[in-house]
Formats: sequence, C-alpha cells, structure tokens
Amino acid sequence: MSVRLPGRTLTERKWIMGAEPVKQYYRNVADTLISNLEKRQMEGYYCETSEEAVKLVLSLMPAGSSVGWGGSETLTECGLMDALKKADLTILDRKGPTTEEGQKKRYAEIFGADFFLMGTNAITLDGELVNIDSRGNRVSYLCYGPENVVIVTGMNKIVSDVESGIRRIHDIAAPPNAVRLNRKTPCAVTGRCGNCLTPDCLCSQTVVTRFSYVPGRIKVVLIGETLGY
Repeated sequence: MSVRLPGRTLTERKWIMGAEPVKQYYRNVADTLISNLEKRQMEGYYCETSEEAVKLVLSLMPAGSSVGWGGSETLTECGLMDALKKADLTILDRKGPTTEEGQKKRYAEIFGADFFLMGTNAITLDGELVNIDSRGNRVSYLCYGPENVVIVTGMNKIVSDVESGIRRIHDIAAPPNAVRLNRKTPCAVTGRCGNCLTPDCLCSQTVVTRFSYVPGRIKVVLIGETLGY
C-alpha cells in the first residue's frame, strides 16, 4: 500500500518515509546499549530529541547542585549549556577564572562537584566508553572525583568495539576539533591521524571506561540525533 504525501518534493517524501525506520532503529540500538551499560554498573537513558535530553539531564540534578563540565560540542549543540545558565545550580565554569591560580582552584572545585557533564568521543554497543584527551582533565574527572558524571551523546558516536572507537576519534573526531581549536597538528591539515608528538597534540590520554566502580555514578544520556564530532 502506497502513502501519498501531497505538496512535498521527492527528497522530502523520501526523508519522511525513512524517518520512522531510523527512529525505531535508534530505539532498538539504545535498548541494547542501555542493557549493556547496566551490566557495567552505569545508568543509561534514551531521548529522541535534544530538547527531551536537556529536560532529562536537568531533572537528574537537584536544585543547588554544583556542576562542572568538560569541553564538548555536543553539550552546546543540544542546548544544555544555555539551559544551565537559567537553572538553579551552582555553576563551576572552568573558563571563568582568568589567573593561573584561579584556574587551579576552579579545577579543584570541579573535582569535588556534585555533577560533571561531558560528551564521549565514542561508545561501543557493548557499553564501553572511549575517550581521548589532550590535557586530560576531562577523562580524569570521568575516572574519579565528581560524585556523578553525566555523559550526553548523539547516536553517531556508537561504534562496534574499542578499536573502532579509537579509530573513529583519530580519523573523524580529532581532525575537525584540531581545526576548531586552531591546533597545529597533521590531522588538521590532512584530515587523518598522523600519530603526532607535536606540542599541540590532542591525543595525549586514551581512556576506556569498561565498568563503573561506584554503581550508578556514570549516567549516559543517548540522543537520537547526530551531535558533536
């Protein structure tokens, strides 16, 4: 049985007809991933839209909670960073202090925060988080410190295994990030990892999180959209 969509271009009709299968596919993948996260003592959530995800993340944080975050295009693109400005929370902005001493104090405050927000560079279908940092503050907070870590990620970050996740970061995520941050790295020029040891290298620390030692400390919010790098 055919479905007529009057007043639409051919491209629009194809997109509408294909949207629901993709949504269902995302739901199926999210169900599998959330189940695997639970085995690793992590909590998983799925939201079809960024708007739903922002509401969910805010609901996880009681009024007055102290909140810090790591560098993440996903947090900005989904609208969470704008929403934080209006929320009843104690904001610990790592870029707020202008002196080196002030920055050290702020990083120490984030270490003891109630919540730390971040994206993830990749996440395997089996529930392992794969992240690569330059300075390492983001992954250090993921490993230890803040009472709760909330990870927000688009479905485009899902990979089959850890090896695929590392390859994704080197060849897909790092090059545009290097351009965005004006880093002088081979990947910023060529578009692929050069396994560099340059001062501007983005890939200093590689961390695979396969289990949460504290049950429920790590919460992963999956969004049925393409977000971040």
